[in-house]
Amino acid sequence: MTDKAIETVTGTGVVVRGNDIDTDRIIPARYMKVVTFDGLGEYAFRDVRFDEEGRKLIHPFNDPQRSGASILLVNKNFGCGSSREHAPQALMRWGIKAIVGESFAEIFAGNCNTLGIPAVCAAEDVVSDLMSAVEANSTLALTIDLPGKQVLAGDTAYPVTMPEAFRQALMSGQWDSTAELLVNRNAIHRVAESLPYVSGFGSR
Repeated sequence: MTDKAIETVTGTGVVVRGNDIDTDRIIPARYMKVVTFDGLGEYAFRDVRFDEEGRKLIHPFNDPQRSGASILLVNKNFGCGSSREHAPQALMRWGIKAIVGESFAEIFAGNCNTLGIPAVCAAEDVVSDLMSAVEANSTLALTIDLPGKQVLAGDTAYPVTMPEAFRQALMSGQWDSTAELLVNRNAIHRVAESLPYVSGFGSR
């Protein structure tokens, strides 16, 4: 286990209801023309949070009581559409650290995992109960417990699932592939130098 290991995530929740919420709704394409992902948080759900004049609309991400929320609750097939990494990047930069939903688009869930954001699935009735509880109480503490495969809402525990490879990567701290490469850079260089088609390239 490394210092990047993620076993639990605790925080208050924010609910975004609706099935098949796609990545273009999560982060509109016009905000993807950036060199880095910095600042994308302000554009999360932009087109359903603001009108054409920039006035705020009624949306959970605009609710002052949810401004510190870190656990997002969603319905079916969240993150469908394009494979843009900007969608989980925008959610993360808004403040989201974990997502509980009925189901996720496969690529979106993978992109979340590579950012260290657990995206766990729960049954429809469980998600419905959690959404109602969170909407009724903005201070309700939620905990995603990966070793226990459960989400805790106050004193109540609900079962959750996620791909085992994703769960193990998070708990072992191996979800950050870039960090893994950097830690092993010396070994990578040694292997590269031992390969004639790499070490001898350009010398002939």
